[in-house]
Amino acid sequence: QVQLQESGPGLVKPSQVLSLTCTVSGGSIRTNYYYWSWIRQPPGKGLEWMGAIAYSGSTYYSPSLKSRTSISRDTSKNQFTLQLSSVTPEDTAVYYCAGGLPGGMDYWGKGTLVTVSS
Repeated sequence: QVQLQESGPGLVKPSQVLSLTCTVSGGSIRTNYYYWSWIRQPPGKGLEWMGAIAYSGSTYYSPSLKSRTSISRDTSKNQFTLQLSSVTPEDTAVYYCAGGLPGGMDYWGKGTLVTVSS
């Protein structure tokens, strides 16, 4: 059973970098054809896909967030990481990591609330 767990600070100050890590267990992030994504949900709003890192290490980003987003991985730890720069209160959201084959996200973390506030 593949399980994902988000970790990172729950409070970030405006203009700083939001950094979250997703630890994957029960499966490898290098499994062929799997993509590992970050998704967020601001309070009272819908889900927003932010970007993904593929089994190959290639990265893909939402056009609206591309200039502020970076996704990387540590295969030795079976983790992938999100960095979102220049955050504002509008970046307050529950952040999820998820993984699966193209067209689907079969596995999800429970989500972690990140609040951007001074």
